[in-house]
Amino acid sequence: MTAPTTATGPLAGLRVLDISTMLAGPYGATLLGDLGADVIRVESHYGDESRHLGPKRGTERGPYLSLNRNKRDIVIDLQQGDAREVFARLVRTADVLITNIREPALSKLGLNYEQVAELKQDIVWVGVTAFGPDGPYAGRPGIDFLAQGYAGVLALNGDPDGAPVRTGFPAVDVITSLLVANAAQAALRVRDRTGEGQRVEVSLLDSLMHAQASSIGAYLTTGEAPVRTGNRSLYFAPSGVYPTRDGGHVVITTPGEKFFGKLCRALEVDWDTDPRFHDITARLVNQDELDRVVSERTSAYTREELIPRLVAADVLTAPINQVEDVVHDPQILHNNMIVSTQHPALGELQLTGVPIRFYRTPGSVRLHPPMLGENTRELMAELGYSVAEVDALIAAGLVADTADIEARRAARRKPS
Repeated sequence: MTAPTTATGPLAGLRVLDISTMLAGPYGATLLGDLGADVIRVESHYGDESRHLGPKRGTERGPYLSLNRNKRDIVIDLQQGDAREVFARLVRTADVLITNIREPALSKLGLNYEQVAELKQDIVWVGVTAFGPDGPYAGRPGIDFLAQGYAGVLALNGDPDGAPVRTGFPAVDVITSLLVANAAQAALRVRDRTGEGQRVEVSLLDSLMHAQASSIGAYLTTGEAPVRTGNRSLYFAPSGVYPTRDGGHVVITTPGEKFFGKLCRALEVDWDTDPRFHDITARLVNQDELDRVVSERTSAYTREELIPRLVAADVLTAPINQVEDVVHDPQILHNNMIVSTQHPALGELQLTGVPIRFYRTPGSVRLHPPMLGENTRELMAELGYSVAEVDALIAAGLVADTADIEARRAARRKPS
């Protein structure tokens, strides 16, 4: 049984327990919430580590706020055996459980697949690890940065003559979060057919290997290893970042002869008749000179002059936007990828939007990122606990609501 919900998304009526931390697991659960699932965040009194990292707004932290919309929050101290009954009641109402807690803590808290399946036989249990649940690296701690090292992304990212560089955003975690959501839905499809739940595993390492089909896959099929190219392409030219007169930069890339011709017409040059540049092979051989003349020509325009000219000529181009530009980009705003929600302590919050557009059953950002323990009382009432029972469990430290969390924080701040 799940709580009544106003969700209209394709996953409305499903309940997901999010018992994961940081990014990959929680953001996968967030996407399920975006699509209508009732996502319950289960946290300790300390809370997710992302509640303690990064810039603050009021009492909340940016990383947590940005990743955890469309969830309700309950605090249960799973380290105490007496709290397990609360958790057991919650599990029996759930369809999916997502966790990235490592062994042996996973089993000590009663969260491994077998333990959870005893409580809810048809549960879809999704485990997220750094390197896989078994094998030579099993059990090691790991984050996005390490996966980039193991899977070769660091070796391929950055300037050819420079040091390896990680991606500027947590690409591996985000890719993994998408696979978490996809895996959960696929397992639910199986359950619809067979009535059976199952254990599902997703790892950062496997997710990044999947994402590198065009680089590692090409090496496996041809024996030719990819090399670091910076902003250039291995296969065609010109492709890179080019300056403008006002100190800005634009991306220009030409994956095919027709796009090079369009670039020449837009910039009013005849490079496509020059023997040095007349086909892809020649342009790759003479790439340094080609980049020089392209840069010289783009520098004749400001960014605001150049981009419309190139777009009008059907050239593959983009501005190099700063974050401040991105959140005002007209297409991003048109796509509803910046949305507002109301937070009880912080007022209006702007968050990234839902990346999948359903036309019959649209997803939405319905709920603000919850404060720690914000929905404990509401959820326990749904589970059949009386107000007096909840009060007793909070007093015993087995569960907590936001008021209790804040009282504990205030007590820690008092000088002894």
